[in-house]
Amino acid sequence: MRQPASPRTFRDNAAVLIEHHEGRRARPYHGTKGYLTIGVGRNLTARGLSEAEIDLLFANDLVMAKAALAVFLPGWSAPSPAVRAALLSMAFNLGQPRLMGFSRMRAALLAGDYDAAADEALASK
Repeated sequence: MRQPASPRTFRDNAAVLIEHHEGRRARPYHGTKGYLTIGVGRNLTARGLSEAEIDLLFANDLVMAKAALAVFLPGWSAPSPAVRAALLSMAFNLGQPRLMGFSRMRAALLAGDYDAAADEALASK
């Protein structure tokens, strides 16, 4: 015998209705009144993001940057926190596909030649 579905709460019903009307978008778009919007009707122009939302986005982006760095230099460990921080900053800003283009910098890092690696990073566009 099948169990009856649990009834939706007012909040559940409202959320379904709002998402149906607003849609769900992972990329920013301009809403019907021209405001920059994202997600489920989040008006970035007027409302922006809370500190907690900024922290959550930043934490997620750091996880992605660390994963990109692990692919770029698997099993590699920098000799200093400053080198690790600089590389993580590059991974954060470039993303994995563009970071992978730094093949000469990568080779210099793997050889332990940090001066050459820095030169290669600075020589890029």
